[in-house]
Amino acid sequence: MRKTNTRTGFTLIELLVVMAIISILLALLIPAVQQARESARRTQCRNRIRQLALATQLYQENHSFYPPGACVDVNVTTTDNNGSWGVHGRVLPYIEMGNVYEGIDLAVGWDRQEPIDGLRIATLICPSDVKAYEMRDPGDDKMKLWATTYGFNYGTWFVFDPASEKGSDGIFFPNAEIVPTDIKDGLSNTLMISEVKAWTPYLRNLSPAAPAPSAVPNGASDVEALFSSLTQFKNTGHTEWPDGRVHHTGFTTTLPPNSLVHYTDGSTEYDEVDYNSWQEGKNGAAGRPTYAAITSRSWHAGVVMTALMDGSVRPFSENLSQDIWRALSTRNGNEIVETGY
Repeated sequence: MRKTNTRTGFTLIELLVVMAIISILLALLIPAVQQARESARRTQCRNRIRQLALATQLYQENHSFYPPGACVDVNVTTTDNNGSWGVHGRVLPYIEMGNVYEGIDLAVGWDRQEPIDGLRIATLICPSDVKAYEMRDPGDDKMKLWATTYGFNYGTWFVFDPASEKGSDGIFFPNAEIVPTDIKDGLSNTLMISEVKAWTPYLRNLSPAAPAPSAVPNGASDVEALFSSLTQFKNTGHTEWPDGRVHHTGFTTTLPPNSLVHYTDGSTEYDEVDYNSWQEGKNGAAGRPTYAAITSRSWHAGVVMTALMDGSVRPFSENLSQDIWRALSTRNGNEIVETGY
């Protein structure tokens, strides 16, 4: 009886066809999975900003005014860099961190207060910002810190003048005691919080001979032209969540969201760089005025997530005009902003 050969395997061509089909399916599936994950992270980011906005409103209800960006005693001449807590530290009781708040002293510089050593507060971090999960260790027995990716509205450009103690046209600046009735443009037309990127490079502190740049830059190239007059380059912006200075706890609307600002430090090129003319409060009344271009930036494609002073949370496009973005940051500029966000 003749035996019939029965083929039990795949031919090479069949195997290649199956592999090709699987590769095509994976190519279609992976972006969909990544998109779903980013959508979930974006929703989580939105919820965290909402929590922070609610905490700020609760602070105002309990203190009658919104939290100041910092508390600066201009009569004290000091070169201390970490003398005042920012908004993030002042709203701790309202983001379920009351136990930490009870262990700190807001009247004392934050950098040697042990309750915040290595403390990572999820509410302060956008889950899409991968660099925010890099802890900063400043050494010298100072507290190790995690970043924040949510900045508070310090206005358009001018931040603080220690000589006159005048503050910005925004909401949160040194020694501010802004109340809701001060916001003439309306709570729904004024920014409270916007995203910033952890570990943003920045330059600070004018050289003694350089004049204060009071004119508001018209664009990124104008900001870049100011870098040569500054004395310090740092690549640690927004890595000190307790710090009240604008390059750590705030943002300004000098430039539209996600603007590229270039700077070369020796052999390294950076394309998202911030500017602070003088650390607020440094050297007391003898210090210089602070002007800052601290740009709102996000890892969410094409937008930055924001909260307005009424507590509403929404994305703003990076293509929003510079004029509208600046109008949204002022508290009494007499602008009623109409935008599709």
